Amino acid sequence: MFKEINIRQVEKEEREGLNQDLQWLSDSLGLSSPRDKEKSCFRIFLELVKAKKEDRLISSDEIAFNSHLTRGTVIHHLNKLGDRGLIITYRKRYTLSSKNIQSLMSEIESNINSTMKDLKEIAKKIDKELGL
Repeated sequence: MFKEINIRQVEKEEREGLNQDLQWLSDSLGLSSPRDKEKSCFRIFLELVKAKKEDRLISSDEIAFNSHLTRGTVIHHLNKLGDRGLIITYRKRYTLSSKNIQSLMSEIESNINSTMKDLKEIAKKIDKELGL
């Protein structure tokens, strides 16, 4: 199974409030890019977090309406979030892939550790074959 894992080391500034913490988390997960001037992916992530808080699934149309984005933009970013394993789809509705954000981070950590283990094993094999 392929999952894109992006982690950025973003300086954690003194921030006040939940929205700033969510923005830092989003930036650290690579959900924003210089091209995303409207912070579309972050806004979509916020809608998914709000829906999770209410323990409900949310459609792409609802996300588009609530975040004032086009459905095409929403679908693009939902695909990106899905590729990263951050969300799941059930009957054309979306939710975070874990019960809460902390467990989502633990899941990402587990995926990173598994990937690093595989990378180290291959690196060891390559070093042996090259005599390094």
